[in-house]
Amino acid sequence: MDKKRVLIIDDDEDLSFIMSEMLTSYGYEVTCANTCDQAFFELTDQIFHVILLDINLPEMTGFEVCKEIRKVSTVPIIFASARTSENDRITGLDLGGDDYLAKPYSMKELLAHINAVIRRTYGFTAHEKVVTFGGVAINLTARTVTKEGKPVSLSLREFDLIAYLAEHKNQAIAKDQLLHEVWGTFSEVEPSTLTVHIRWLREKLEMDPGKPKWIKTVWGMGYMLEVPDEA
Repeated sequence: MDKKRVLIIDDDEDLSFIMSEMLTSYGYEVTCANTCDQAFFELTDQIFHVILLDINLPEMTGFEVCKEIRKVSTVPIIFASARTSENDRITGLDLGGDDYLAKPYSMKELLAHINAVIRRTYGFTAHEKVVTFGGVAINLTARTVTKEGKPVSLSLREFDLIAYLAEHKNQAIAKDQLLHEVWGTFSEVEPSTLTVHIRWLREKLEMDPGKPKWIKTVWGMGYMLEVPDEA
């Protein structure tokens, strides 16, 4: 399975640390947010594959956080709360939660719920996913890029951008969609930032960055990684 990113939104710092250590040991990338403001900041900074959300938070309830996220994203949300009434569980699911885990729970139970949501949402990856073109190999599973067999150093954003284009190769992707998927749900990044990152990718991956053969501009829309079947 590709390494997935988990955002834990919980004001219990000790519990968050324990959950983070356990999930990291099982191959997840984990970010912890102990306040709602921090959570929304993290959501502007990167893409997450699942959110573990407490209900009793300092500034607003987890239900309110879920409603805000659901306005712009379908990222899976698991409520994890000491509030165990039937009404709370129903409310969480009706607002767009994908699962509800009652505290206290064991770390094994938490892992099982996260794994189940990940499987339902993203499926399994039986083999490494690699997209190749013009001597370039993008390993979507290992998150590496090589050119003529030599490693290419990319920033986190550069890799996420080329990876998204590679996962949707030969499809024209709108600029707004790329900004949403690569920079985050609540990001206010300017379109010019995307343009700059595309230029950097072309300089690192294209033979002639001024006349790109693979990373194409789709005028009036966005960009596309054009990879012929024989590439």
